[in-house]
Amino acid sequence: MSVMEIGRRRTARSFRPRSGATLAVLIGLLLVAAGAALTVGAAGIPLSRLPAALFMHDAQGPLALRDQMVVWSIRLPRIVTAAIIGALLAASGTLMQGLFRNPLADPALVGVASGGALAAAVSIVLLDQVLGANLRFLQDQLLPIAAFGGSLATTILLYRIASRAGRTSIALFLLAGIAIAAIANAGIGVLVFLADDRQLRDITFWMMGSLSGASWAKASSSALVLLIALLVFVKVARHLDLLVLGESEAYHTGVDVERLKLLSIVLVSSMTGVAVSICGVIGFVGIVVPHLLRLLIGPSHRLLLPASACLGAAMLVAADTVARTIVAPAEMPIGILTAAIGAPFFLALLLRQRKLVGL
Repeated sequence: MSVMEIGRRRTARSFRPRSGATLAVLIGLLLVAAGAALTVGAAGIPLSRLPAALFMHDAQGPLALRDQMVVWSIRLPRIVTAAIIGALLAASGTLMQGLFRNPLADPALVGVASGGALAAAVSIVLLDQVLGANLRFLQDQLLPIAAFGGSLATTILLYRIASRAGRTSIALFLLAGIAIAAIANAGIGVLVFLADDRQLRDITFWMMGSLSGASWAKASSSALVLLIALLVFVKVARHLDLLVLGESEAYHTGVDVERLKLLSIVLVSSMTGVAVSICGVIGFVGIVVPHLLRLLIGPSHRLLLPASACLGAAMLVAADTVARTIVAPAEMPIGILTAAIGAPFFLALLLRQRKLVGL
C-alpha cells in the first residue's frame, strides 16, 4: 500500500465525523434563517401562530387563513427558491475554484451570468416591442427561457474557443470568458440606451437581482438541477482534490482530466444559468461562501461542496429576508446586499493573496 493511499484512508477516517457535524450545523443555520424569514415581513406572523399556518391545522377565523395563505403562497416558495439559488451559486463557485485551482475564481468571471443577462435584456426590450401590450404577459414566461438560453449559448461558445484536439485550456477558457463578459455588458449598455422608462426599470431590476418572482414551479425546476449537481459532486469531489496536485499528476493517479473539465464546465454553466434565469444577476456568493468555508473546514471537496451548498442557501435566505424588510414596504434588490458584503470580502482576499506572494 502506497504512502498516498495510507494518507487518503486516514483522511477519510478523520473526515466522516467532522463532515457530519459540520453539515448538521450548517443545516441548522439554514433552518434558523428559514424560520426567521417565515415570521418577518409586511404581514408579520408571530412564532405562536407559525405552527398552525405551516402545518395547516386549527385554521379558524380570517387571521389563521391569512397566515396560511401568506406562508404557503408567498413566503415558502420564496424561501425555498432562495435556498436553492444560494446553493447553486455557492456550489458552482466551489466547483470552479477547484477546477481553476484558484480561490478567486467565480462563475461570473467566465461570462456565463453576463450571457444570460444579455439574453434577458434582449427579451425585455425587443420582445416587448414584438409582442405588444396585448401579449406582454408572455414575457414573464419567455424571459427565464431567454436567460437560460443565453447562458447555455455562452458556455458552448466558450468551450469551443478553449478546446482543441480534444483538450481544453482552462486559462484560455477563463480569458475568453472575461472577453465575452465585456462584450455582453456592452450589449446590455446598448439595450439600456434603447429602452424606454419601463423597460429600463425592468433591466435595472434584473441586473441587480431579485427573488420577487419566486414560485413553486421555479423552485421545482431549480431543485431538479441542484439534485443532479449534488449527485455529480459525489463523483467529482475526489478528482478535484487530486487535481490540486496538477493536471499531469492527477492524470497519472487515474483521473480523466479532460472529462473532469468538461463535466465541471457544463455543471457550473447549468447551475449559473438556472440561477440567472430565475432571479437575475446575484454576485459574490460564489466567492465568499467557498473561501470562507475553506478557511474553516479545509480544502477537501467531499465536505466543501455540500457545505458550500448549505451555507450558500442559508446566506441567500438571510439576505433576501433583509432585502424585503430593510426598506419595507418597498423591496431592495438582493444583488445590492450581496455586493455590499462580497466586494469588501473580495478586496480583503486580494490583499491577503498579495501578502502571500510577497508584494
